[in-house]
Amino acid sequence: MDKPDETLVMRSRDFWAAIVLITVSVFFLWKTSDIPLWGENRAGVSGSDWYNSAAIVPLFIFGGLLSLSFVLLAISIRSGGAQNALTALGIGWDKSEAYRASTIGLILLAYVVGLVPRVDFILCSGLLITALTYGYYGGHARRALVACIAVVSAGLFAFAVFPAQADWNAHGDDWFTLALWVSLTLVVLTKASSEPVLRFVPLIAILAPFILVCAMAFVFRQNVPARGGLIFKQIEYHYYVTLRPLWKD
Repeated sequence: MDKPDETLVMRSRDFWAAIVLITVSVFFLWKTSDIPLWGENRAGVSGSDWYNSAAIVPLFIFGGLLSLSFVLLAISIRSGGAQNALTALGIGWDKSEAYRASTIGLILLAYVVGLVPRVDFILCSGLLITALTYGYYGGHARRALVACIAVVSAGLFAFAVFPAQADWNAHGDDWFTLALWVSLTLVVLTKASSEPVLRFVPLIAILAPFILVCAMAFVFRQNVPARGGLIFKQIEYHYYVTLRPLWKD
């Protein structure tokens, strides 16, 4: 039997990836529909400004993911990947693909379930960006394992030590996540001399969640995950106490 064309195999995997992403996006859009978009009541005051709704950010994120998933699905169908996938030709059992998918799944599960509700958003998102970039750039299995261990360890610690919502403003999990993030960043920088693209990872890992969380909190007035987190608590304090009076006065 001839070896299947590599492009066709890739498009077959794209088909299944698109199906999974569409399912995930629809699920989270459905859960987001529980958040009022019009006419919600805040502290006894009724408002109808859609741009103040906490549903805006997840709607944009998962709506965009859903759109990209449909694009990926369409590309797969046009290139014959869907037919190839449905007839189970050229897919087989690929240990490297299974390893990659399972480690990414564990990372995302630890991030969503363990870290986001409890740990400062900038810290946990910075760790996530660093782990995904370092672990899966270049296809190194050992790096993926190191990245997975770092994020899962942070998620398990936060989930196990601070399970109750009343304890989510404690900073023990923030410090633990920060220590793991710094350690992983140092590992990334040791590889930056041979792989220049890794030099930008620390900068992106800091700026991307910082800009996002500030836009959510101060521009769109969204509810920020772990608002009492180690870093965002200080940002919010200095915004209202130090910066905002400068133009208010």
